[in-house]
Amino acid sequence: MKPYVKIPLKVITYLIVALAVILAMMIAGVRIFNIQIYTVLSGSMEPEYPTGSLIYVKPVDPYTLEEQDVITFRLTGDTTATHRIIKVVRNDTTDELIGFITKGDANEIADGDKPLSVDKVIGAPVFVIPKMGYLATYIQSPPGCYYTIAVGVAAALMVTVIDYFTSNDNKNKKRKKDTESDVDSECKNSD
Repeated sequence: MKPYVKIPLKVITYLIVALAVILAMMIAGVRIFNIQIYTVLSGSMEPEYPTGSLIYVKPVDPYTLEEQDVITFRLTGDTTATHRIIKVVRNDTTDELIGFITKGDANEIADGDKPLSVDKVIGAPVFVIPKMGYLATYIQSPPGCYYTIAVGVAAALMVTVIDYFTSNDNKNKKRKKDTESDVDSECKNSD
């Protein structure tokens, strides 16, 4: 294989592999740091958290939360929401934390009259990547998962094929050089 073809192919292949590793770390690797990932499905927190964004949520002690903090919490079952605390509700006599009244920044009214229980708090967002939620959701769906696996296998095959042809070219050059050296030494020995 010609060097002017071989080098760009290697670069492209390594870039694809590097992007796959970075994407895997962004989607799954952060769990090592006890961070959960959620996709923003509604515009209730726009513009801070646009629809389709990935938000990275770190666990937080609910007793340290204050008004204006943004939290991610469990509504029912697997349904979660990320909204701003507009009121911290405490017991009037004991000052014990009861819960929170929350509201989406883009919403007109609060999430309800009844406070969100402390045990429903998952954590607080630490950073957001706009539009990446669409990709993460797609990758986790059956067709997206199959395409992702196919791209990974194709990239691995590209690396293998390019390395195979590159190493064969190097072996052929070495054989040719060794043969020339043997011929040169035979010529010198016959003199």
